[in-house]
Amino acid sequence: MRFVSHKLAQNFKSSFMSCGKDQQTIWKRLFIESQPYSNKLKRLLIINTPDCLDETNKQWDSRIEHATLKSLHEQNYIRAVPKLPFGEHEEVKAYIMLEFDSFIPTENPEYRDTVISFTIICHLDYWELEDYQLRPHLIAGYIDGILNNSRLTGIGTLQFLGASQVVLNEYLGGINLQYVATHGHDDEEAIDPQLPSPEKLGDRDYGSDLVVT
Repeated sequence: MRFVSHKLAQNFKSSFMSCGKDQQTIWKRLFIESQPYSNKLKRLLIINTPDCLDETNKQWDSRIEHATLKSLHEQNYIRAVPKLPFGEHEEVKAYIMLEFDSFIPTENPEYRDTVISFTIICHLDYWELEDYQLRPHLIAGYIDGILNNSRLTGIGTLQFLGASQVVLNEYLGGINLQYVATHGHDDEEAIDPQLPSPEKLGDRDYGSDLVVT
C-alpha cells in the first residue's frame, strides 16, 4: 500500500494561526518600539498615584526601566486571556486585555477581517489623575495614538471602530477600544516546505484516490 503523502498533509492558511505572532507584534509596538510613549503607558499601568506621569519624580525611574515586556506579562499588567487574576494583598494595578474576535470573510477570499479589542481596566479609586485626567482614558489615548492607522505585519492596518465604557463592579471599570484589521498571507502555516501552498492546490489534489495500492 502506498499513500499519496501530499494529499494527507498539506500546507494551509487560517487567520487563527497568526494570533500569537500578532499579539507579540502589538505588545512590542506599544511597550518597546514607541518611546517615550511606551514608558508613559508603563507608568499608567504600574504606578497607582495621581502623579504617575510626573517624570521629575525620580523614585519610579528604576521600576519603569526594569519593566520589560516579559515582566509586564508575568505580573498580569497585559493579558490575552479574558481573566483578571487578583493575588492576596496584591498592589493595585491597571490592566490591558487584548482580544481577537469577530473573524469574518471579506470580498477577497484570500483575506479575513478581525476585530481587535483592548479592554482597559483600572480600580475606580485610582481613575483620577492630576489636571482632571482619567487613567483609563489616558491609557486608551496612548494605545490609539500608537496603533490607529498603523501597519502591523500579518494583520494589515488597524482602523478604529469605536470605544465604550466598561464597568465590571463597584471597584473596577475602564474603557474598551475596538479596531478592525485584515489578515492576509502571513497566516499561512507551512508544515513542510516541500508541500504545495493552499493557493497552488488544484482540484486534482482533492480526488478520491487518497490511497494507491
